[in-house]
Amino acid sequence: MRAACSRTLDMAIPLPHLLHSDRPLPAAASHPTPPSASESAAPSQDELKRVAAHRAVELVESGMVLGLGTGSTAAHALDRIGDLLRCGGLRDIVGIPTSEWAAARAAAAGIPLSDLNAHPVVDLSIDGADEVDPALNLVKGRGGSLLREKMVEGASRRFVVIIDDSKLVPRLGASGLAVPVEVIPFGYALTLRRLQKLFHGVPGFNLKLRTASVNAKASTFEEDGFELEPFVTDNKNYIVDLFFEEGIHGDLNLISDEILRITGVVEHGVFLGLASSVIVARKDGVVAMDKEMKLNGF
Repeated sequence: MRAACSRTLDMAIPLPHLLHSDRPLPAAASHPTPPSASESAAPSQDELKRVAAHRAVELVESGMVLGLGTGSTAAHALDRIGDLLRCGGLRDIVGIPTSEWAAARAAAAGIPLSDLNAHPVVDLSIDGADEVDPALNLVKGRGGSLLREKMVEGASRRFVVIIDDSKLVPRLGASGLAVPVEVIPFGYALTLRRLQKLFHGVPGFNLKLRTASVNAKASTFEEDGFELEPFVTDNKNYIVDLFFEEGIHGDLNLISDEILRITGVVEHGVFLGLASSVIVARKDGVVAMDKEMKLNGF
């Protein structure tokens, strides 16, 4: 006999009052309601990620083909889908993983898996993002899965992005963190030089080949005393990380095309126009935005 389960409120989530809050970040209220004891502690970043992920999973329906995202935020969605499958809240789900990591995590959660060859149209993809701008453009792939993510999410009827509010930026690249570009290993140094030339003269621009330590316990980008080798993606390619001190200025579509015209570049982590909606977990509630709305509060 299957245990009853709810498709909506998961009482196991810390601060569950956030899960069903549709209010945007409000202006200062004239008569604010004092928080309850359960609301008084500020939620952690991981708790906010969980809230956004569980909210997105409410969109999943039985019989769907799902794009399964990669990363710490997507992990909460995968676990929640698995819970619902086990308790009968969902059935006949097929998952298309965006990485080997996502495939392993989904299999452990009990989600049946397939691929784009068998299912070239995906009903719904749920994934996190490294940055989201006011037009719902994204930077993704700092975990190295950008190519498969873009393939699966680009094949989706609907792509829902789940983030906490630390991922909101006024323009892509403005966090100062990497904008990844996947390149083939053959002649990678030449490809790196061509990328450098493309952005020559851009103030504050820098780039570097992503490396991974031979010692699995060492830091990805630093650890004196260990031999570093190039980071290798699931597709056996390398990653070149681009850094923009002041974010990316200019026509993003044009910049995207210029990067992709460089021989040796496979794909980049700028996702333009792919997100259908973004679910943002903030400390005071959840904001769901789509292409017809603007993300405010930057």
